[in-house]
Amino acid sequence: MQIGVVYPQTELAPDPGTVRAYVRGVEELGFCHILAYDHVLGADPAAYPGWEGPYDVDTTFHEPFVLFGFLAAVTQLELVTGIIIAPQRPTALIAKQAAEVDILAEGRFRLGVGIGWNRVEYESLGQDFRTRGRRQEEQIGLLRRLWTERTVDHDGEFDHIKGAGIAPLPVQRPIPIWMGGASEAAFGRIGRLADGWFPMTSPGERLDRALGHISAGAAEAGRDPGCIGMEGRIQAGEEAARHADKWRETGASHLTVDTMRAGYEGVGGHLDALEVTAKALDLAL
Repeated sequence: MQIGVVYPQTELAPDPGTVRAYVRGVEELGFCHILAYDHVLGADPAAYPGWEGPYDVDTTFHEPFVLFGFLAAVTQLELVTGIIIAPQRPTALIAKQAAEVDILAEGRFRLGVGIGWNRVEYESLGQDFRTRGRRQEEQIGLLRRLWTERTVDHDGEFDHIKGAGIAPLPVQRPIPIWMGGASEAAFGRIGRLADGWFPMTSPGERLDRALGHISAGAAEAGRDPGCIGMEGRIQAGEEAARHADKWRETGASHLTVDTMRAGYEGVGGHLDALEVTAKALDLAL
């Protein structure tokens, strides 16, 4: 398995020195990729009585494409969005931004996409929360065309392009698209469309059921489900090797180590936890 880390952006200072120090530390510990996820806007709980979302207006999020443009200059790690909430962004703009990251990172980029959960964010960005699943499905095919064709004609339900394209094209043609999701509908889309996926559960019965739905979706599209990558997630610590073995037994191709929500402080605290994890996983230090 290729093993990387989740960038703990909700728990680190947002300045460039912090970003640089953390990412270089991760690379020195022997990890292979860094994953960051996306929220453009946070809801103010004062404006939404009963708000129960995991993040709010005070939770810090970097914009992933801008963050990765910076990281492409300071690290050789693979850069992974896990995930970009694609349906609340213009498809052509996603294609352009992703292509730019892929060029600057010399092909070390995976685009993870999902449909999200935050209705407030969709409304604030002028997009329809109710159609997000259908829109994402259309976006994936269009993204791949924009990354591989000089000029595109597309007249879909959500996107309309006549004789236009992006330049320069990315290094990877197309850029790998990985997907998140936790519903049967999402699993079906993963099976039909994705190069890989990010489970939101641990190995066990729920994961087995999800894999069954993905296999059915792949069969529907005439695809081999064995070609769809899977990236598990574990918490940092001395037990990392045991949890990693469980993911390896399920056939995971990738694994990401998460240090958030464990009380670590600053860059040093998170990197210390990753050093313990790297030793447990027997990475090349």
